[in-house]
Amino acid sequence: MEAGYAAADGIRRVHGQDAEIIVRPLADGGEGTVEALVSGMNGIIQNVMVTGPLGTPVNCEYGIIESSHTAVIEMSGAAGITLVPDEKRNPLYTTTYGVGEVIKDAISKGCRRFIVGIGGSATNDGGIGMLQALGYGFLDKEGKQVPFGARGLEVLEEITDTYVLPELAECEFRVACDVTNILCGEEGCSAVFGPQKGATPSMIIQMDKWLEKYAALAEKKCTKVNANQAGTGAAGGLGFAFLSFTNAVLESGIKIVLEETSLESFIQDSDIVITGEGRLDGQTAMGKGPRSPSPDWLKNYGKPVFAFSGCVTPDAIQCNDAGIDAFFPILRSICSLEEAMEPASARKNLSDTVEQVMRCSAVFVKLGNQRMC
Repeated sequence: MEAGYAAADGIRRVHGQDAEIIVRPLADGGEGTVEALVSGMNGIIQNVMVTGPLGTPVNCEYGIIESSHTAVIEMSGAAGITLVPDEKRNPLYTTTYGVGEVIKDAISKGCRRFIVGIGGSATNDGGIGMLQALGYGFLDKEGKQVPFGARGLEVLEEITDTYVLPELAECEFRVACDVTNILCGEEGCSAVFGPQKGATPSMIIQMDKWLEKYAALAEKKCTKVNANQAGTGAAGGLGFAFLSFTNAVLESGIKIVLEETSLESFIQDSDIVITGEGRLDGQTAMGKGPRSPSPDWLKNYGKPVFAFSGCVTPDAIQCNDAGIDAFFPILRSICSLEEAMEPASARKNLSDTVEQVMRCSAVFVKLGNQRMC
């Protein structure tokens, strides 16, 4: 939103204060989604102390959209890898318990709809920590709750639902997930994402077997278990937990944000669409935030699309074929990365660049169908 307001300032320098400019949030379900949706939908930021990935308290920020009783949560705020120092990364011990505590807090405040981004996890516990916080029993052979982390899956013998929050049955979850990995196997969460979370080769083999056993136990308790469904391996198996134990759907993060913010209704009445991100590259053309609305909506409505970014790579040219008519890096002089990312400098660079592009557009409007040479 801050970047949008900076771009708006550049537009007004050319078209005046009477220009009608609408700034809308854009995020892909990962970091920044809570801020984007809360600021763009008149939501309220909440703070709650929960159990962090290492079992120690962390403050987690999430949002509530009161008009629709919707909670917007980033699991990384409670169980993210950035909360774990490099030397302490070990998925045998990291837990998603705090994610369940955030959901529980939102339920207590009247929320029954949830938008949950599950990127950036530090965990590989199959989501059992989250489910424990919501009242599910994951018990060892002695009938005690298993310990936090993937090691809890090793001793798991029984799953119970006696003490599950009754309100959970009323809740619906739109889970932002752009990962297609399944729960187990060569394309499973342990093998693909385990190493970045601190797993050794031997750990990966063990955790994969434990998750397979967990899925078999879950199948006895729930009717909709499918460990081979795309996305079940997201966030160390958190996708599997949501799909199996709650009323959840896994969807593209950007799709959720676009629908929840009704972006299409704003685009169809606009003359020009402006978007952007930190760096425009080939991945942008594959469906990241700035490109996402362009294939259908912008073609249907015939809207010109300009993108602005901190820098561009040679393969960003692919963005032109993906619906972005023209893109512009905003750096205006040689500087360090730190200087470029300083907020005041970034705002000025963006406003100044947008201003010049708008001046160019204004000239084209004056020219109309006149011949150019």
